[in-house]
This record gives sequence, structure tokens and C-alpha cells, in this order.
Amino acid sequence: MDRSTHHRSRRIVPVVAVAAAAALTLAGCSSSSGGKKSEEGGSGASAGKATTPRMTVALVTHQSPGDTFWDIVRKGAEAAAAKDNIKLIYSADPNAGNQANLVQNAIDQKVDGIAITLAKPDAMKDVVKKATAAKIPVVGLNSGVSDWQKLGLMEFFGQDETVAGEAFGKKLNELGAKHTVCVVQEQGNVGLTQRCNGLKETFSGKTDVLYVNGTDMPSVKSTITAKLKTDSSIDYVATLGAPFALTAAQSVTDAGSKAKVATFDLNKDLTTAISKGTIQFAVDQQPYLQGYLAIDSLWLYKNNGNYMGGGEQPVLTGPAFVDKSNVEAVAAFAAKGTR
Repeated sequence: MDRSTHHRSRRIVPVVAVAAAAALTLAGCSSSSGGKKSEEGGSGASAGKATTPRMTVALVTHQSPGDTFWDIVRKGAEAAAAKDNIKLIYSADPNAGNQANLVQNAIDQKVDGIAITLAKPDAMKDVVKKATAAKIPVVGLNSGVSDWQKLGLMEFFGQDETVAGEAFGKKLNELGAKHTVCVVQEQGNVGLTQRCNGLKETFSGKTDVLYVNGTDMPSVKSTITAKLKTDSSIDYVATLGAPFALTAAQSVTDAGSKAKVATFDLNKDLTTAISKGTIQFAVDQQPYLQGYLAIDSLWLYKNNGNYMGGGEQPVLTGPAFVDKSNVEAVAAFAAKGTR
């Protein structure tokens, strides 16, 4: 299918239900589950399973060790793989050069499709060209909403981080915040930068940006604590990931600060913290859905020539707010590790 035949539209495509999959799936095979790096996955199968020929798909992310957000992405990917009779190979590295090497490994294995994140898109453009030259379809997820088309990816699944940041800033205005610090755990990650920039764009108060080493949580804690001790006017700490929000809450206590904490992204512990009032709210981008749709889209393309989003627009999975008013509806899924 030639993407040039698609009509270009300014419309943003919302979250989609993969109805086409139901029409193409019957009882069949499932894939097996495995460990973390460069191994097969396949837990969480649905009732209907594809009888289409076995595919191999690589999912390559910029996950840092211990970042549980990516466990949720992977669970979604494994569920789609189990349903679609796909052998899923998952690998990850926070170093952009190493991540590109993992994509090259997938190309060398002659996989049927590749799903990647574009936290640092410049480092990925050459290897994406190689995949395209090898006629391997490549889709993006989570990071890279501003760059996926430039790099020639087929589709993208995630949230517009600038839009999410802007929504966060407006929420802070509604809550009467005056001075926030935006904590960035990975310098140079375009998605995280876009979140803070979006926040600053709409927040009517003062915004500071604080860079921390996200791979060293004790250092994250001490850096945030020092910032809060230095400036008592900070009334909100905005973190860009669930584990950092929970650590920031400890920093608030250690610093004797009256600041409140809000964040992007969810996990089981964070939903509990929202219920208790330790964390005020979270922006949910639905990582399970990102992983699921990315893998399922490659199956749909191979078996039915489908493009989600028409091949021209991203499929948005967020943002949505989770706070005390709706956290209980989300908590049951978070307990299973899917939200």
C-alpha cells in the first residue's frame, strides 16, 4: 500500500478500538512469555487468537532499569502478541546509541515488524532508514509524536506531550498554584522537555526546571529536597513519571515543605497515593494501550493492509487526569499492572 495515496488532514485521531482485529481473528496459537531484555513475550492473551501465519515483531524502547512504566507498555504488547500469533522480542536501553543498535539487531534478525520509541529521534533516523530499506514496517509509540513522520515511520501511538503539558499547567491554575518546579529525570529526552515546556506555556505562575539523575533515586530525592529547602515559595512539585512523584513526596516531608506533588503517568503505588492524598493528580497516557496498539497495528498491516490514523495522523492515547474523584475506577486495573 502506498502511503502517498492517503489524504492529508489536520484532524487528530483519538484513541481507537481495533475492530478490524475481531473480523480477522479465530481460535489459534499464542506466544510464550519471557524475561526482560531481548526475549519473547506473550502473557495476557485474549479469548480470540489469530490463525494467521506466525510473525516476529521487535519492540525496542528507551526503558531505564527499574522504570516500571515500561512494564505496563510491555504487558499491552504481550497481550496483542498472544492474540495475534506473534513472537514478540522485547529489548531496551536508555542510551540512544545502544537503542539504535538494538533496532539494527532486529533488522539483522529479519523480523516482520518493529515498534520503537523516539526519545532521542536524531539517534534513530539512520537505523529507521535501514529498516525501511529492508522493507520492514516500523511504527512508533510513546515518544516521538513530533518526529515520527519525519523519520518515515508508518504510524504512531501515544500522547502529544506538549498538549499534555499544557493541560497540566491549566490544572495547576485551577488549583491555585503559584510556583512549581518541573522535575526532569532525563536531560535531552524530547518528550520530557515538551511536557515542561507545555506546562510553562499555560501555567500563570512561576515555573522552575530541575534536572535530576533518574537512574539514581537517592540522588533524585536529595536534589528535590535541597531545592525545596532552598525555596519555600514552591507550592507544587511536578514530576514526569510515577516513581519520581513518590520520591518527591518523600522529599517534601524531608524538607519540611508545604508543597504538593502532581505527576505524569501512573502505577499501582501512585493510585494508592492519590487515594490517600499524598499525590494530588496524575496525567494518564495509557501505556498499556500504546504497547497493545503498536504491536496489533503491525499485525493488521501485514494481514489486512490497515493503517491506523490513516497513516498520516498520530493515534492519541492521552492525556486524561486521574485524581481522587476517579482514582478508584482506575485502581483495580493498576493493581493488575495494566494502568
